[in-house]
Amino acid sequence: MPLRRLRAVRFARAWVAGPAGLIEDEIALERGDRTVPATLVRPRPPSGRPVGRLPGWIVLHGITRPGRAHPQLVRFTRGLASTGAAAIVPEVPEWRELSLSPHLAAPTVRAAVAGLRISGAVRDEPVGVVGFSFGAPHAVAASGHPELSDDVAGSIAFGGYCDLERTIRFMMTGAHDWSGRAHHLRPDPYGRWIVAANYLTAAPGHEAATDVARALRRLAAQAGEAAVPSWDPCYDPLKDELRRSIAEERRTLFDLLAPHSSRDLDPTAALPLADELAAAARRVDPAIEPAGALASVRRQVHVLHGRRDHLIPFSEGMRLHDTLPAPTRSRLTVTGLFGHSAQDPLASLLRSVSEAPRFLRALDQALALV
Repeated sequence: MPLRRLRAVRFARAWVAGPAGLIEDEIALERGDRTVPATLVRPRPPSGRPVGRLPGWIVLHGITRPGRAHPQLVRFTRGLASTGAAAIVPEVPEWRELSLSPHLAAPTVRAAVAGLRISGAVRDEPVGVVGFSFGAPHAVAASGHPELSDDVAGSIAFGGYCDLERTIRFMMTGAHDWSGRAHHLRPDPYGRWIVAANYLTAAPGHEAATDVARALRRLAAQAGEAAVPSWDPCYDPLKDELRRSIAEERRTLFDLLAPHSSRDLDPTAALPLADELAAAARRVDPAIEPAGALASVRRQVHVLHGRRDHLIPFSEGMRLHDTLPAPTRSRLTVTGLFGHSAQDPLASLLRSVSEAPRFLRALDQALALV
């Protein structure tokens, strides 16, 4: 069996049955502006044998309160290490605090590369980079950074976005499109809560809405910590409590962004606000729009996206793939096997018989990066 196919089998086995024989160490990385924690996971060498140098991977989490401790991320990283690699997961504390700070991806990857080298666990070769969700396009873009291009062999993007305005429009309305065809999927409200928490007060006419932004950040934090889908009715009491803390003249704005679970957003009001938030985000954080940085990427990229992703639509994964320069020889896999946050487990299970072989082929190719 080819080595890369063997790696994919090992990953799948560890994902399903749980890993065995791994070493996990907590280490500290110097990011430049601060020290950040990281988890280094690698196989335990057989008794009596010397420790060999391994292929290396860096895994970036998204905008999530658990950060590197997110259960699915931990499961993925252990599966990656079970293939016979060393995988490091650096913390991005700002992303754990739900701050959309795209400029932190490159220094975090740079610090993780240094951490892998210092550990002595990896070969003296370029490493692979994996990014999830918000971290996905910025992890890919980091591979094209002048200070990292010689250290990164290639990258994998899971559930990433490419076009900021289209992504925020989806988060507000559920509408998205690809190749002239319109699609619709119920959006996960977590996405719009995060975006508005970061950029609402930078949008003209909403400068005073700090109470709304603060309430949305708390709501998103609660959803991230509870690990219950953000559209669940369990958050309705918190919405009522937060609404009472908001000035009366801005409660309609809060209701638009965080209606009760039984109500849908009004698209006629939501769409203009989506465009205002996108424009505000570009002014505050120009790097939030990844297309410019992606133009510098020259290493191979594997883009994977769930067909029923309720947070970032599959069309964004396709757009990310098509935006990458031709020299990357990038690959795209859109699958029904997983979503963004396991919101559709039954459908994923039913599709697994036909989808799993295709996903394993994509994994074969991605693992061959290092």
